[in-house]
Amino acid sequence: MKLITVSGPPSSGKTSIIIKATDELQNRGLKVAVVKFDCLSTDDDKIYAKKGVLVKKGLSGSICPDHYFVSNIEECFNWAKEQNVDILISESAGLCNRCSPHIKDILAVCVIDNLSGINTPKKIGPMLKGADIVVITKGDIVSQAEREVFALKVKIVNPKAFIMHVNGITGQGANELVNLLLKAKDTDSITENKLRFPMPAAVCSYCLGETRIGKQYQMGNVRKMEMGE
Repeated sequence: MKLITVSGPPSSGKTSIIIKATDELQNRGLKVAVVKFDCLSTDDDKIYAKKGVLVKKGLSGSICPDHYFVSNIEECFNWAKEQNVDILISESAGLCNRCSPHIKDILAVCVIDNLSGINTPKKIGPMLKGADIVVITKGDIVSQAEREVFALKVKIVNPKAFIMHVNGITGQGANELVNLLLKAKDTDSITENKLRFPMPAAVCSYCLGETRIGKQYQMGNVRKMEMGE
């Protein structure tokens, strides 16, 4: 079975791109499943189910969604194997630019959109820097020059990635994306696999429920700003 991790900032078009890709994969006779990770709420699982895609939804609640992902992806992988799935796609919440759901030896995709701002690529961090494929969306509503400059900014951040444009509405480019996804290695198990980038250490009093403001309430892994004079 192939496992593919898809990440990207909120509203970048991850779900639309995955839907276009799963349509194409199903047209080729492959059985596809999606695991949708989010924080508080999502109805994306209903969209996948309506398309005939096997789907699991995981809401992290008060826990970091990427920490939640890495704590549950093994069980999701085993569930998909039991369903005799050919390809399992995980979709991250994309809420934290510091975390990354990408796993060593597992094909990693990052989705980013042209409207997010010219400096966004350098702000995103590991989920873009560590991706094998970067899909740029919403290219139909910016100029050719803007598309080229944005793609260059992505290339500077991740020069090793394959960068491509896919239209999440028309599906233009999805066929090429699927050809790349099908080159992912088959995997029997992800137990003992490692993340490509460590999750940030974030154990402080606020992680444990503290709500009061003040140095006297701050314990654990706390980093303070240098305020100068």
